[in-house]
Amino acid sequence: MRILQPVSAGLVSAIVGFASAFTIVLAGLRAVGADQRQAASGLLALCLGIAVAAVLLALRYRMPIAIAWSTPGAALLVATGPVAGGFPAAVGAFLVCAALTVLAGAVPWLARLIAAIPRQVAAAMLAGVLVPLCTAPVQALIDIPRLAVPVTLTWALLMRFARSWAVPGALAAAIVAIAVGGTGPALSAASLRPVIELTPPAFTVPALVGLAVPLFLVTMAGQNVPGAAVLATFGYQPPLRGVLVTTGLVSAAAAPFGGHAVNLAAITAALTAGPEAHPDPARRWIATVALGGGQLVLGLGAGLAAALVLLSPPVLVIAVAGLALLPALAAALANAVTEQENREAAVITFVVTAAGLSILGIGSAFWGLVSGIVALLLKRRVRPAGTADEPAAPDPVAAR
Repeated sequence: MRILQPVSAGLVSAIVGFASAFTIVLAGLRAVGADQRQAASGLLALCLGIAVAAVLLALRYRMPIAIAWSTPGAALLVATGPVAGGFPAAVGAFLVCAALTVLAGAVPWLARLIAAIPRQVAAAMLAGVLVPLCTAPVQALIDIPRLAVPVTLTWALLMRFARSWAVPGALAAAIVAIAVGGTGPALSAASLRPVIELTPPAFTVPALVGLAVPLFLVTMAGQNVPGAAVLATFGYQPPLRGVLVTTGLVSAAAAPFGGHAVNLAAITAALTAGPEAHPDPARRWIATVALGGGQLVLGLGAGLAAALVLLSPPVLVIAVAGLALLPALAAALANAVTEQENREAAVITFVVTAAGLSILGIGSAFWGLVSGIVALLLKRRVRPAGTADEPAAPDPVAAR
């Protein structure tokens, strides 16, 4: 019966991961121009990609290498909004992001170049992307309190007593609120058939610079790096080059069908890599195989999920997504400002990214990163040669 333990752990991981973030994925795809069918197809393509990559990596390396879609990347899509060239241009950006991921695994110097971006600046860019989403619950409480209050209260109570189920619980509360509000019959009439929609890619400079590059960076910084760190805490050292090449190729296959990025799981990785999955670390890879199977089954209901999002008030959908992303925002802000060095550059990156500006059709995530790097270069240029950094000011939080 020991086989049931890792299987159940993998299935729980699939359910929690899907329910916690599918609204973010659908909202992101709709934001960059996808219609309902294209968004449903993208969600299904991501689930299929997760299943394929998770099973391949688990069987190849006998490790619980959990795979997920890029939740920070989906948040970036929401923050970026429509791109020049419409959804085909977004699909082209997805393909370029996948190619960069493959290159990062195959070409060591590219991975080193990405690693050279200061951690604080990368975290600040991610935090700036997440801020507009994480303020949505507050806006929903003002605009639609009848729907938003029960959702928020459910999330708050589960955060206290069953943290891992907080966002799925909030989603369930939202579904009940929508049904009570009179959209239940329309939801029940939604098609359960899988939706596959091929979108030929187009390539535009604004989409490549303003979407593909930031998507690659936030996926690396927000998913692959912390995902590898979670595995390391449980004693696993996955071959990162092989993981990047595999997830990059799977992402490239999913992109024409609307999938934005597949990568290492970060938040749910502990569910399959920890002792709860199996007492024997050598047997926990079974949980990852079960995760892949669970994602495949959940993906078949992508059309129903897309219909649910379409029937919901947009601010409620973004509010549920914002609740899911609050822990990620907290971690990004902490990483951005914890250390004195590069703190000012990180704050500049955060402010520019959160401002949501668009210049030459290129979104704010790119300009935030550029601003932070320029701030770092200016700081180093104006510092006299041989001068050491000033002593760090006492941290008032740490002092308490």
